[in-house]
Amino acid sequence: MRYMIVLTCALMSLTPAVGQVSIGIAVPGLSIGLNVPTYPELVPVPGYPVYYAPRMGANYFFYDGMYWVYQRDNWYSSAWYNGPWGTVRPEVIPVFLLRVPVRYYRQPPVYFHGWRPDGPPHWGEHWGHDWDERRAGWDKWDRRGAPAPAPLPAYQREYTGKRYASEPQQPELHSRNYAYEPRDPDVKQQYEERGIPVATGERGKQQGKSASPGPGQDQEKDHGKGNGREQDRKD
Repeated sequence: MRYMIVLTCALMSLTPAVGQVSIGIAVPGLSIGLNVPTYPELVPVPGYPVYYAPRMGANYFFYDGMYWVYQRDNWYSSAWYNGPWGTVRPEVIPVFLLRVPVRYYRQPPVYFHGWRPDGPPHWGEHWGHDWDERRAGWDKWDRRGAPAPAPLPAYQREYTGKRYASEPQQPELHSRNYAYEPRDPDVKQQYEERGIPVATGERGKQQGKSASPGPGQDQEKDHGKGNGREQDRKD
């Protein structure tokens, strides 16, 4: 009898801990082992509506109003530069992210080895035939028709360290300071799933028109090209 009482108490003490672990894995905001203490330097990938972070030791991108990270064979996205992050399923990753050349991955996984630095990763080969069929044509596009990159949420530079906005504060700050409506259907889906406010009407249209690189970004673009040439030499 005494043994049964002790066993019951032990099981009761374990139950909350198990529940917390499963919830932490299932919901957006999980820890991905990446800490970005200040707003990162983001440089346009030449010819793509995507930015990358050349000075970070991570596969870190910005596309169509959201930040994206590829780590441990998973894609993650967030509306804020240091999260919270949510997992993105391979079948709904935006095609322009899939098309980014290998050289712009600052921490490429081992299976990227041998792939051309000026071409995209071999996602079909990596994720298999079913994925390749579902995303057929992802690597075929008219480069002349590439959209302009979305404007960066520069207001987030003010929120660093202890001033970084908490998760409940982020939607309101984003809505007030970043009047941009995503164009990519897969990104719109991410906005909806995360409850991120989307700018609509004239405000959103005006912000969309200003999506071309702003003052000083031409220099950043040249920096990106230089980085690519340096990577070519390494390869």
